[in-house]
Amino acid sequence: MALAIFDLDNTLLCGDSDHLWGEFIAENDIVDESYMKRNDAFLEAYQEGRLDILNYLEFCLEPLASHELATLNQWHQQFMEQKIKPIILPAGLSLISQHRERGDYILIITATNSFVTSPIAKALDVDDIIATEPELVNGRYTGKVNGTPSFQAGKIIRLEQWLQANPHSLDGSYFYSDSHNDIPLLEKVSHPVAVDPDAQLQAIATQQDWPVISLRSKDYVDIPA
Repeated sequence: MALAIFDLDNTLLCGDSDHLWGEFIAENDIVDESYMKRNDAFLEAYQEGRLDILNYLEFCLEPLASHELATLNQWHQQFMEQKIKPIILPAGLSLISQHRERGDYILIITATNSFVTSPIAKALDVDDIIATEPELVNGRYTGKVNGTPSFQAGKIIRLEQWLQANPHSLDGSYFYSDSHNDIPLLEKVSHPVAVDPDAQLQAIATQQDWPVISLRSKDYVDIPA
């Protein structure tokens, strides 16, 4: 059994779930109109590799702290139907299925927080997810982060912690990602795969002779050799 690790946003999804959650709460007047401008600015910073992750998490976790968990969960059900299910990539589902047929363990690792992403992982029928963990105290989010955010090199830290608690290793492992932010983890696995990569990751993949695939152009893609 090998680990088949997937990034989520713009890899298995044709979009960014974190940014889309911001769109959803803005469109439903849960936050004020200035929220989307800041949300867009943070997305641009992420894409350019200059995101201050702690500053961003302070911003995006504040709305979670402002509402009861039951209300948040109700909104998330609507969010899944309106924003997420339409952007799940069929070719991504086929890759997950192929790895499962081989007996691999399917793991998502994402910088997006677990409130947003855990229901998505469940819908994708993966075995486990590592996500940035918002602090939850007495059934309510505090707006703070619990532990290390799973972002850039933080993904390696969180994965190593996960490996210590689970009977798996990186021997024979795959990691699929679209983003240059994930280069540190791509360099750690046995089989790094660039998926619809941004320009910086495309350049590194070409230099390192990593497979480059698209999950957007068709509904089925074979596991790269």
